[in-house]
Amino acid sequence: MELGIIGYIVLFAVSLFVLLKASDWFISAAEKIGLAAGISPFIIGVTIVAFGTSLPELATSIKAVFDGVSGIVAGNVVGSNITNILLVLALTVILGREIILDHDVMDIDMPMLFGSSLILYFVAYDYQVTYLEAFLLLGGLLVFLRSSFQASPREKRKRESVSIQTVGLLILGATLVYFGADYTILSISEISTYAGIDPEVIALTLVALGTSLPEVVVSVNAARKGKAAIAVGNVIGSNIFNSFAVIGIPRLFGSLEISHNMVSWSLPFMIGVTFLFVLVCISKRISRWEGWLMLILYTVYVAQLVDQSLHA
Repeated sequence: MELGIIGYIVLFAVSLFVLLKASDWFISAAEKIGLAAGISPFIIGVTIVAFGTSLPELATSIKAVFDGVSGIVAGNVVGSNITNILLVLALTVILGREIILDHDVMDIDMPMLFGSSLILYFVAYDYQVTYLEAFLLLGGLLVFLRSSFQASPREKRKRESVSIQTVGLLILGATLVYFGADYTILSISEISTYAGIDPEVIALTLVALGTSLPEVVVSVNAARKGKAAIAVGNVIGSNIFNSFAVIGIPRLFGSLEISHNMVSWSLPFMIGVTFLFVLVCISKRISRWEGWLMLILYTVYVAQLVDQSLHA
């Protein structure tokens, strides 16, 4: 059913409201469950929160493979990874507060993040992802999870039991985050179509932006509540999950093709952005001016995509 541009604008507003509220429920419940289990706040961000907010990317990619439009999968992953670093972190420090890391991300997390980007590039180098490569990517995800939990400092504190209400809130929050993001993507795509924007630009920017909205909301809210470790861990975990699982799992359901432009420009740019993130985190501090720098780079990235589309 066609809603018309006014209808999709209304749908966008409602979906965004649901997304904002649901993400707040989700992060609160996830933190309570993680802390009750003795898991550090950073690891909560890397695993529970990061993976929960990455569900839209996974669902969108699986549906794309089933619908025979697998070209959107790599664009979704690469675009989301770039958006997570250049936009999510930028808005986190600009709208929230400067981030001080209390966890040594250079030991395991950053090597795994940069490594996942390189592995994804080499997997995509021949413009396709094979079954064997899909299992290789999923194996990389398991290695990351195992390493993170082994390195996680256990909280020496009195543990409290987790109530049924908390678990229910976690499930409800995750569900509404997914549907909120899903309808936000739908409304943005339809509005862009009515406005006559190139579909390729929509796939690489607006779809990636839409599926990254949960990360934006969760990370900004976490930083405002003084939980910056969750915000950074969320970005790291989401990007690793995207590179490994959001490419690997959909490939199990059908073929996955990678475009030439993705291999020659978008993937190398993603690797460069990831390396920049590594350099920024060496000081264990992400300042507002670095946030503004990331936001400028994101604007340049989007402008380049638009320019490529116009001259295609």
